[in-house]
Amino acid sequence: AFFDMDHTVLRIDTSASWMRFLQRRGELSPLLAVRAMWWTVQYKLALLDLDALADRLVADLRGDAEADMIAKVEEWHRVDVSKGVTAAAVRAIRRHRRGGDEVVLLTGSSQYAARGVAEMLGIEHVLSTQFEVRDGLFTGRLAQRCFGRHKVDVAERWASEHDADLDDAVFYSDSFNDLPMLSRVGRPVAVNPDVRLRRHAAACGWSVENWT
Repeated sequence: AFFDMDHTVLRIDTSASWMRFLQRRGELSPLLAVRAMWWTVQYKLALLDLDALADRLVADLRGDAEADMIAKVEEWHRVDVSKGVTAAAVRAIRRHRRGGDEVVLLTGSSQYAARGVAEMLGIEHVLSTQFEVRDGLFTGRLAQRCFGRHKVDVAERWASEHDADLDDAVFYSDSFNDLPMLSRVGRPVAVNPDVRLRRHAAACGWSVENWT
């Protein structure tokens, strides 16, 4: 059972939450804050070039210490993210575990955002976008992409390593951007779907659930 993170197991958008966190710390310029809001709108409309944006954002981290990122993320999770878990997601995860299913957090967010959420939910398997690190410093490149069509590739590799079949899997997601992965699994479930995903799910006869 694969679970998306933002607006699925969490009721919040972690990218927007992270930007607000940096803004409170005085680490985000007003211009970048406005750009971030615009990127969020484009993402929700599935109009954003995710590859180009990811390359741009991770490049800005080049030379920064991973330890500093980890420390900030721990504070952010404690203050902002921990209260964002949805009760319906917790129930769904428990239901799958009782049924003997492996539970996987499959998110386009970074490993730093995803790990804390997985720990809160007791999810052992985490598939996420990975920032490349060498000698404790960010290189400014991605080691793994796990968004859009890339989610399918990452999930396929995980399934092969764990003797699993995506045709027997379920994927819960809110976003039309996850259409490739939703279309790949045997049981796609649209959770709190955006407008485009809701329409697509209705046309395909997919399950639609409201977890908020």
